[in-house]
Amino acid sequence: MKLKIICCIGILSLFMGCKRELTDLPQVDKSSAYGFVRKQTSFGPRVPSTEAHVNCKNWLVEQFKSHGMEVETQEFTAQTFDGKTHPAFNIIARSNPKAKQTILLAAHWDSRPFADHDEDSSKHKQAILGADDGASGVAVLLELSRLINQKKLNKVGVEIVLFDAEDYGNDNGSDPLSWCLGSQHWSKEAKAKGFKADYGILLDMVGGTNPLYTYDEASKYYAPRVLEKVWSIAKEEGYEANFKKILNGAITDDHVFVNQIAGIPMIDIINRPAGSKTGFVSHWHTHKDDDNSVDPNSLEMVTKILLKLLYLEDIDKI
Repeated sequence: MKLKIICCIGILSLFMGCKRELTDLPQVDKSSAYGFVRKQTSFGPRVPSTEAHVNCKNWLVEQFKSHGMEVETQEFTAQTFDGKTHPAFNIIARSNPKAKQTILLAAHWDSRPFADHDEDSSKHKQAILGADDGASGVAVLLELSRLINQKKLNKVGVEIVLFDAEDYGNDNGSDPLSWCLGSQHWSKEAKAKGFKADYGILLDMVGGTNPLYTYDEASKYYAPRVLEKVWSIAKEEGYEANFKKILNGAITDDHVFVNQIAGIPMIDIINRPAGSKTGFVSHWHTHKDDDNSVDPNSLEMVTKILLKLLYLEDIDKI
């Protein structure tokens, strides 16, 4: 009788779902994450070939080092659609690099040199701060690196990549390859070197108020298992309203090139509000993408989900 009861309970739990509890996790600090956003924007727009870009790069490297990570700066030349060339830098930070299992986490750290969707057309050629579009994803990864330095992962290695020159693309839609220059370069190098990761997660524009994260076509096609992992944890943590299992069309973002060139299954966590005219947040590529566009609660939510994911993977519970 006891065996039958246990089996029934076990079967019932599969249908009802069980929240996987973890003890002694480092505590996410949303003020810390938001501080990382504000520090990035304090340098000004992080556009290649500017002093702000170099200064922010140096700060990011030092931050990861202070969090106990091994850091590599991957320099390359970005040839942009407007016929210019710029020195660019992908920033790679590693924790537990000898682990058999590696999870790739990424965001882009540059900001757009044009405000081509701003209401004021006279400002279209001015660079934007990119507090949400760029800095928010970086802030989450900085907070994660701070936290895993407090409680080390045993079985899982984490490879954080901050892609450069993501946002220097041609907005007329004629050339998708003009975007995501850093991830294209990194992916080619990763393939040439034989770098492998079990899977990857890209963060882009994750900081808006009451965000809506949905499935994009590349994530669904290349990495459906990873979508299920992340969205299931979001549901467990009470964020089901923000993480909807809705297929929301194709986008060109860094994960596309990681999937297609490096062969690493990677998803994109990106805020795509319902009813948006552009398909993205209202402050996308405008001067409203400043510190006020970022909600610390959204940074906390995404950080908590990814933190739980890492530690569940570390104890083989996912």
